[in-house]
Amino acid sequence: MEFAAATQKIGLIGLGLMGRPMGMNLIKAGYSLTVWNRTASRADELVAAGAKLAKSPQEVAAVSSFLLTMVSDPPALEEILWGPSGAMQGLQRGITYIDSSTISPALARKIAAACAERGVRFLDAPVTGGDWGAKKGELIFMVGGDAATLKAAEPVLSVMGKKWFHLGPHGAGQTIKLAMNLILALQVDALAEALGLVTGAGLQGEKLVEVLESSMARSGVLDVKAPNLLKGEYLPSFPLRLMHKDLGLALDLANQLGVALPATAAARETYNYVKGASKEDLDYSAVMKFWKR
Repeated sequence: MEFAAATQKIGLIGLGLMGRPMGMNLIKAGYSLTVWNRTASRADELVAAGAKLAKSPQEVAAVSSFLLTMVSDPPALEEILWGPSGAMQGLQRGITYIDSSTISPALARKIAAACAERGVRFLDAPVTGGDWGAKKGELIFMVGGDAATLKAAEPVLSVMGKKWFHLGPHGAGQTIKLAMNLILALQVDALAEALGLVTGAGLQGEKLVEVLESSMARSGVLDVKAPNLLKGEYLPSFPLRLMHKDLGLALDLANQLGVALPATAAARETYNYVKGASKEDLDYSAVMKFWKR
């Protein structure tokens, strides 16, 4: 069954940096959208554009043929699904539910099992692309679950993203996402460390970045984040608190699998320090503050 915009009622729970622009793209594509967020005022922009604001996650689920969740961490998602007036109570048999939060693979499998009991099709589909990717509808989805469910969901995903990868059974999307975020965190941490060395030697950080851009060490994330580190401006595109959470999830998974992640463990301590010392919500590129003490 494909999802035609004219007939599909989409529910969206979680209207943060990513959820809001994802919702706006769904409205622009002609989908009927019902939303819920813990802080109701975050729905104002979407409601003004035509979305309906529900009173609870359960109400969103009950009126949706396609449900999407995009929240900050595993406890927030568990509360939305199984807490008072939780979405699980409202899920209708035959609907599709996609979670695009970054959570543990184990929680993704727990959700998949609960959905299977209710006759609900589920995909874990975390995203990458930052808030700019969400605004442009150019996110990349990393998908775990059934290939046929993904095929049917592609028209909806194509409104929010430019690419999706079917990576394996439930939990596979989350595993790949954690591995990828681990690399992004380490790359930015390494750039900050190198800039600390260069500036400590009395040279301009711009000189290092200039050479990096022409070298094998160049990368997409460094192109985007290097200006933040050089200017000391860390407006959150991907908040440091969430990267810190994802590094913790990666280390938890590694612990369960018996895989050593020594570089990740060291980087998490750096992010941990900056998170603890910061009073405002900063981008994860603010890890540079560790060397600016």
